[in-house]
Amino acid sequence: MSTPSQSRTWAEPFKIKVIEHVRIPSQQEREAAIREAGYNTFLLRSDEVYIDLLTDSGTTAMSDRQWAAMMIGDEAYAGSRSFYRLEAAVQEWYGYKYVVPTHQGRGAENLLSKTMIKPGDIVPGNMYFTTTRLHQELAGGTFTDIIIPEAHDPASLHPFKGNVDLAKLESVILEFGPDKIPYVSLAATVNLAGGQPISLENVRAVRELTNKYGIKVILDAARIVENAYFIQQREPGCQSRTIASIVKEMCSYTDGCTMSAKKDPLVNIGGFLAVNDHAIYEEAANLAVIYEGLHTYGGMAGRDMEALATGIEESLHEDHIRARVGQILYLGKKLIDAGIPIVQPIGGHGVFLDARAFLPHIPQEQYPAQALAAALYLDSGVRSMERGIVSAGRNKNGEENKPKLELVRLTIPRRVYTQAHMDVVAESVQIVYSHRDTIRCLKMIHEPKYLRFFQARFEPLG
Repeated sequence: MSTPSQSRTWAEPFKIKVIEHVRIPSQQEREAAIREAGYNTFLLRSDEVYIDLLTDSGTTAMSDRQWAAMMIGDEAYAGSRSFYRLEAAVQEWYGYKYVVPTHQGRGAENLLSKTMIKPGDIVPGNMYFTTTRLHQELAGGTFTDIIIPEAHDPASLHPFKGNVDLAKLESVILEFGPDKIPYVSLAATVNLAGGQPISLENVRAVRELTNKYGIKVILDAARIVENAYFIQQREPGCQSRTIASIVKEMCSYTDGCTMSAKKDPLVNIGGFLAVNDHAIYEEAANLAVIYEGLHTYGGMAGRDMEALATGIEESLHEDHIRARVGQILYLGKKLIDAGIPIVQPIGGHGVFLDARAFLPHIPQEQYPAQALAAALYLDSGVRSMERGIVSAGRNKNGEENKPKLELVRLTIPRRVYTQAHMDVVAESVQIVYSHRDTIRCLKMIHEPKYLRFFQARFEPLG
């Protein structure tokens, strides 16, 4: 009997039990909707969208096992048994000792920043993420980028563009001193680089370097399973390893993690801060009472914690993660074959269009990625999101940060869309690309103080 090989056609490892009806808004409806939204796809209503690729955060389709688990949720205010099941799942699969549940990932970022960062601190990390950096700054810290140079080049085929530049990290440590660095912020995978992974070898090397100077390492673990899949597929010596064993080893080189459970762990809401240091846990748990809820529910209902505990285990299934990343690879390869400029290698949670190469006639100061996301919606009702100068925001002097990467993210929700949906998306991107010269520049007409990409408004120039 023959065994399946990587070259064989694969299918999703599930059957569909429940569906949600959607409709394609008409051209006139789309034009009216995007104007009303100020050309910001975040401000569109969901019923104005056909295929929603805004984010993979909280947009998962949960399994029958997760729905069943919700029925036994313990809604006790204090000491919920659902918390202890969640705590046991984190300890078993990630290996951390102490767990503080939060309403979502940024709740964990807030607790971590308030607990560990003091004014004047420097936080090195492998590329910024919007909410992570803001919480670090609000606590008085300053983020500094230590990712390898290849991460800023969308055409680079480096297999682990999320890697830390170890020489740069040590230079930062020597310049500011270990006492000024509360921890190294390590993301797996790196969202704003295009969903690019960090290698197991690099995580191990970061641990060795930080041990030398007595500095902690905190992992953004929201997409650690996707990162582990790339390690399994790309890193020498890891092909025969399980995803679960790679995840556990990655965590073992860190002192704690923040988790947005709305990503890899397959739930619609929730998160946690997990650490090994009891003193950090005690302070974070006390702050959770102020900002989240009691330390045994942290902004989640008992049923949410039950679904999360089940989702953590399901996320580590080999067939699940192969199909999950496989769908992104399918869409990415279709776009590459059509000559569309995207970030390569293809990432783990979405395909990132290179808006600089897509729209070379639009200068960065006139928001090419924002304009491209709006144009894609206008063509087909597909909602994507900007990841460029708008997301990067402003520096402490009020000047716009100008990242080298100006991207539009086509983010694929887990277990939601079929390959046919990916074909529709690919076709729409190709049509927009064929008419790219007609896409106009934008100007910002409303700019919020924080995280402006969520609520900013624009209008076309000319």
